[in-house]
Amino acid sequence: MIKKIAVFLITTLFIITSSFAETITFSADSMTGQTGNSSSSSTVLDGHAYVKTSSMEISAERIELSGDDYNFITAEGYVTGKNLDSNMEFQCETMEYNRDTKIASLRGNVNLKDPENDVVATAQIIEYNQDTENAVLQIQVNLTQKNNICKGAYAVYQKKAQLLDISGNAEVRQDQDVFRAQQITLNLDTQDITLAGNVKGTVNDSGKKSDKKDKDAEQTPSETGNEQPQSEEKKE
Repeated sequence: MIKKIAVFLITTLFIITSSFAETITFSADSMTGQTGNSSSSSTVLDGHAYVKTSSMEISAERIELSGDDYNFITAEGYVTGKNLDSNMEFQCETMEYNRDTKIASLRGNVNLKDPENDVVATAQIIEYNQDTENAVLQIQVNLTQKNNICKGAYAVYQKKAQLLDISGNAEVRQDQDVFRAQQITLNLDTQDITLAGNVKGTVNDSGKKSDKKDKDAEQTPSETGNEQPQSEEKKE
């Protein structure tokens, strides 16, 4: 038997799913949903909605849990969250999360942070795989790390390997140096960079050599140790 329920001012509820033996904790200002043996069971949380699984924490204005054992989680309205395994943090407008595949699809002004590696990425679409810890970024991609500013239309960030592959008018800025190509691979640990396709760049001298020359020119002969002995006048 399926019952319709509406609960207001929920504090915290628990669901133990059968296939994963995973506890889902959630809270909201109000809830509507279905209970019972239904393959299409769903629960909608409205107002300050919050959901926590064993590996994911999500907050939003509205969150829906649906599917068998509530395997699908969708959220909208100032979505924020955190991967509890990798400590990756995110913000976006809408989110879809599949607890089976462990893939989260984030859309709309997405901001993804990896505090452990000082990485901040923004894009319009980011798909994050919890198992591989890889993030696929699409449209208006911007990623910063240390002194690197990386831009492009498409990118793959590999957290474990600390590699960034960026394509589509790719650009990487390192301080005053600029690298452009159709595809750029950057090792975020070693800072090694590989460019392919219509490669362009500007590398600025650090100025150390010119500074050294200027300093040498300013030194007096006595400071450099090259003072020349004065010639003596000839005595008649």
